[in-house]
Amino acid sequence: MTKIIQISDPHIVLKGELAYGRVDTGASLKSCVETINRILPDIGPVDMAIVTGDLTDFGTAQEYQRFRNIMEPLAIPYRAIPGNHDDVTKMHAGFADQDWMPRSGPINLSAEFADMALIGLDTNVAGAAHGHLTDTTLDYLQDMLAALHKKPVIVAIHHPPILIGIEKMDIQNLRDSRKLQTILSEYQGELKLVCGHVHRNITAMFGSVICQIAPGTSHAVSMDLRVGAPNCLTKEPGAFLLHEMRGGILTHVIPVGQFDGPHLFYPSKC
Repeated sequence: MTKIIQISDPHIVLKGELAYGRVDTGASLKSCVETINRILPDIGPVDMAIVTGDLTDFGTAQEYQRFRNIMEPLAIPYRAIPGNHDDVTKMHAGFADQDWMPRSGPINLSAEFADMALIGLDTNVAGAAHGHLTDTTLDYLQDMLAALHKKPVIVAIHHPPILIGIEKMDIQNLRDSRKLQTILSEYQGELKLVCGHVHRNITAMFGSVICQIAPGTSHAVSMDLRVGAPNCLTKEPGAFLLHEMRGGILTHVIPVGQFDGPHLFYPSKC
């Protein structure tokens, strides 16, 4: 059965710096990679990882190189799509040696496995925090879905098209998403939409499909549902998602780090 890990929002900054002056995002992504490699014998085999945007905090060439250096030990292949903190031109250049990276234009990608497929879409709007899907990207999505012939598929984007109640993030969500909703809802196979951007594990319906937002690897947008609440971060534990085919698309949330255990519940009875 196909298994795909989703990593989101690592926000890598230069070595020795802290994101927002508070978060060691490099150490958190390194711990995420170490966690995945350590548990692979228990959860694997895993076919691929997808990074759903905000690979870096400022979209510089140096940040992309540091991101690649940290990800290099990952024991499974990975692909990535941009978020609002990414620079698409610099991201093209930073991954120009990778066969999955388009030579130009939106960073849209796909991968097909035995019983599931993955489609990643570029929602980046240069110089803006919100997201948008161009006609080129929507056409790409329609073509890829048509070629899958009802095979189960995960569609990955950075900006969620749903409202979550965190005001400052809802302002920055995916805009003009009605056509996306129509395309996804009309697909005849099983389809799940996965996103990043909010750094929180959130699930809702988007049309007739499930939309799941992934936690970040290092910090979360603060859980504050008050009108007018400031835009804040909370240093909650990082996590990533494991999507797998198990009678349908099933998703696990896995925390980053090493924890005491496993321990048998009733060792004296074994």
